[in-house]
Amino acid sequence: MSQVVLKKVEKQYPNGFKAVHGIDLDIKDGEFMVFVGPSGCAKSTTLRMIAGLEEITGGEIWIGDKLVNDLPPKDRGIAMVFQNYALYPHMTVYENMAFGLKMAKVPKDEIDRRVREAAEKLEITQLLDRKPKEMSGGQRQRVAVGRAIVRKPDVFLFDEPLSNLDAKLRVSMRVKITQLHKQLKAEGQTATMIYVTHDQVEAMTMGDRICVLNYGKIMQVDTPLNLYNKPANKFVAGFIGSPAMNFINGKIIKKEGSLYFDFAGNQLLIFQEEKCKALEKYTDKEIILGIRPEHIGNKLSKIQKDEAKVNFLTGKVSIVEHMGNEEFLYFSISGIEMISRIEVTKSVSVGYGEENEFYFDIEKAHFFDEDTEENIIL
Repeated sequence: MSQVVLKKVEKQYPNGFKAVHGIDLDIKDGEFMVFVGPSGCAKSTTLRMIAGLEEITGGEIWIGDKLVNDLPPKDRGIAMVFQNYALYPHMTVYENMAFGLKMAKVPKDEIDRRVREAAEKLEITQLLDRKPKEMSGGQRQRVAVGRAIVRKPDVFLFDEPLSNLDAKLRVSMRVKITQLHKQLKAEGQTATMIYVTHDQVEAMTMGDRICVLNYGKIMQVDTPLNLYNKPANKFVAGFIGSPAMNFINGKIIKKEGSLYFDFAGNQLLIFQEEKCKALEKYTDKEIILGIRPEHIGNKLSKIQKDEAKVNFLTGKVSIVEHMGNEEFLYFSISGIEMISRIEVTKSVSVGYGEENEFYFDIEKAHFFDEDTEENIIL
C-alpha cells in the first residue's frame, strides 16, 4: 500500500513563524495528487516534510502502514524529482539512473533491466551514453524522472519539476508524466504521485485530485472539475481558472417576490430555486458575487435576447485581447472592472471606449459570504 496520510501536520520555525497549520490530508494508493497555491503557501514545505527533508513540529505523517516522522528520507520509500534536475554532471544518463540502485547493492543485471525499462518508458534509450551537458532541459528532466522510476518507490514526489522548461516543453513533459502515471497504474506498479506546482493549468490537467493551499492551510481538496464548478470559498474560485473569476460586491434585495443582486443600482435577477433558498436569509445584506468570464456574453442573438429580457447590463469596453479562437473583453460597469471571455464566432466587434451590452448568466454565478468568504450555495 502506498497511501500517504497527514494528520494535523504542523511546521513552526525557531523564530516563531508558523508555515503549516495542522494539515489533514488522505492521499489514496495510486492517486495523482497535486498541491497548488500561490508562492509562500507552504506547498513545497509540505512536500519536503513528507520526504523527510524538512522536520515537522507537530502531527503525524504515514506512508503505507509506517509512521515516518522520525525516519530519514532513504527509509521512507520515496523518490523525489527536483526543479533543477540534480543530475551528476560527470556521469552518463545510464550511470545517473543506476547510481541509487548501486548504492542499494542491487544486482548488476537487475540494475540494467530496470534502467533500460525506465528509459524505454520515457523514450530516452538513445540518450543513455550521453552526459547531462549534452542534453536539453526537457531531456534532463526525463532522466531525473527515470532515476526516480528505477528505484520503484512507494511514493513519487515532484517539486515543481517543469518550471525551468519553456512553454512548449512544459506541455510535452506534463503529458509524459501523466501518461507515465497511468502506465505504471495499468501495469500494477506503485503509482502514488504527489506533485507541487504554482501553475494551475498543470494542476487542472494532471491531478486526479487537487489540494489548494494558502498560508499553510488547506482551502479545498477535490477533483479538478469540482474545484472549477463548485469552489468552496472565494480564494479557490479566484485562484482556479484563467482568466480569473470576476468578483462584484453588492447586496441581495427582494422585489415583487423575486430576489435580485444589486450593485451600484444595477440589478441582476436570480432565478434558480436552489440559489434563492440559500440567498433568502441574506436579503438586505452585503455579499460577493463571483462569475467566470465565459459566463458573461457580449451579445446574444435577437431571439434569445427578446426571450430573456433580463440580466443584460451595459458596460464600457477598455481592452479587447484577440486569442485566435476567442476574445477577452475587459470592460467596466459603474466603475467596476470585469472581463468577458467570448468565442470569436459569437463575438460582436467592439473597440476601445465603446459601450456594449453584456449578458450575465446568473444561474452559473457563485455567491460568497462577505465575512467568511465561504460559498453560500454550497
